This record gives sequence, structure tokens and C-alpha cells, in this order.
Amino acid sequence: MLSGKELILATRPYAADFAVKSWWVVISTTLLLVGCVAGTLPHVAGIHVPLAARIACSVLTGLLLLRLFVIYHDQQHHAILSKSKLAEYFMRFFGVMALSPSSIWRASHNYHHKHNSKLRSAHIGSYPIMTRAEYLRSSKRTRFEYLFMRHPATILFGYVFVFFWGMCVYPFFNNPKEHYDCAIATVVHLTLAVILFFFCGGWLTLFLTLLLPHLIGSAIGSYLFYAQHNFPGVSFFDRHGWAYEKAALESSSYMKTGPIMAWFTANIGYHHIHHLNARIPFYRLPEVLDNIPELDQPKTTSLHPADIFRCLRLKVWDVDAQQMVGLPKV
Repeated sequence: MLSGKELILATRPYAADFAVKSWWVVISTTLLLVGCVAGTLPHVAGIHVPLAARIACSVLTGLLLLRLFVIYHDQQHHAILSKSKLAEYFMRFFGVMALSPSSIWRASHNYHHKHNSKLRSAHIGSYPIMTRAEYLRSSKRTRFEYLFMRHPATILFGYVFVFFWGMCVYPFFNNPKEHYDCAIATVVHLTLAVILFFFCGGWLTLFLTLLLPHLIGSAIGSYLFYAQHNFPGVSFFDRHGWAYEKAALESSSYMKTGPIMAWFTANIGYHHIHHLNARIPFYRLPEVLDNIPELDQPKTTSLHPADIFRCLRLKVWDVDAQQMVGLPKV
């Protein structure tokens, strides 16, 4: 049985992309996204678009935005098209449009990968984690802020709280020199909203073309990121008990989905493998699971309502019980 560094080494043969396939997933997803965005407008090439078709295109736009975001996430990890300047420029453009500029995404997400499941630093690039004892001795304001960041409504409206504020507005004002692209993303997004409202059909077009797709994509994306590291059976470690491969397998879930959601989420559900080796292209993750037996018994969750409830009820880490538990009585 492979373990430790041997297990990481076993994944290395899969950490190579096929450029043609990578370009295909980028181009095909982008074209589908552009087509669906066009379908949310009142008229396309002079043809009236029925409201039902516009709503359907709006929902699909949100799902395709989610898929392209995960592909963007892969490229930022250098898992695909790492040597292509064209891909880098396009993905930086997409990051701005998706309210996840490259500067803040790389800084926070790379930190998250290096420190996943560490109790003292797991909050950077992820949802905050308090121990039960820390929560009980914290002030009311600290508890409120902690619970707000982990609240289901905050995740549901990840468009506003996680992406617009957390990935754009706050990083820019916190460090404008390093995160100037966050200001660009904010201005571009607000400008698009003004154009859609005043020149493309008013509130309905603004809602269907911009707001609803971002609400859908951001809500699913925010929950996926939450459930990938906050699920029954997850482990967190102090500085002395932590190891990279241990954190990948014990603190990252495998989210079971059907083939349709696996496509729209670009296999991000294979999260334990992704954390073991972030250089593996998303379309090769199922191949790794099939070929390395040590990875086929992961800690799992799903998008079933019961599993979502089980994940969302987890609030603090109980050191004595060595598990995430619900909200303790103050």
C-alpha cells in the first residue's frame, strides 16, 4: 500500500495535460457560455427571444460560468496550458469577469493548498475554523463574525459576500498596489450592470444576463468550496500533527455527483486527489481514482439535501472528540 510521499509520486505521471484537449475544453466551454449569455438578451440578431428561453439560458450561463471557473482554477494551478501566454491572458481576463482576479486568487488559494487543515491558518483562502474552546471564550462580536462567514445565507449569496466583496472590494482596499486587478474587476462589473440596465432592456435583462448567472455560479461554487473541507469525518490538525498528503486525504472530500454535475463542476468533486497533486488536469482526475487503489476509499459527501444539511450544521472543531460539531452552548 502506497502512503506519504510515495503516494504523491504515484500521481505524477498524471500531472501532464494534453494541450489539444485542454484548448478544446476552454474554447468549447467559452463558446457555450457566450451563446447562453446572448440568449439572455431580449433580441439576438434581430430575433425576439421568448422569456422562457431567456430564463433557461440564464440558468445555463450560471452553470457554465461555474465550469469555466474551475477550468480557470486549473490553469492558475498550472495544471493545464501552463506554457501558453494566450491562455494566461485569457484566464486573467476571465478572472476579472468572474470576480476572481488572478492576483488575489493565486495568493489566497495557493496558501490554502499549502496549509489545508492547519487549525491556526486554515482560514486563509478558506472558511474560518475555530475550536470549541476558542469559540466559547471569544467575544460576542468575534462569534458573530465567525458565524456570519460560515452562515448558509452567506454561502447562498456568495456572489456578494465571497466574490464581489471578499475577492474584489476588500483585497483592493487592503492592498491596492498588489491587487489593482480587483479594482478593475469591480469597475468592469458595475459598468456592465449600468450598460445592461440602461441600454439593453432594464431590470429584467440585468437580472437574467448578469445577476442570476452570478448568483447561481457563485452559490454552487461557494458551497462546493465549503463542503470540500467542512464535512462529517473531516480532520484538522495542529502544527505538529500535520502532513501534506495526510491533509489531502483526511481533510478534503470526494463529492459524489452525477455525470451532468460532474461536467458542470469540471470534476472538482475529486478534491482529495486535487489536493494531493494540484498539477493534475481536471479531466484526468477520474483516471487517477481508477488506477490508484489507495485513493478509492475517500471521505465522501454529495449534493443530496441531507448531506448539505449535515455539512452546514458543522460549526466548530472539538479537540477532545477530534471532529467538527454543531454550535456549542455559550
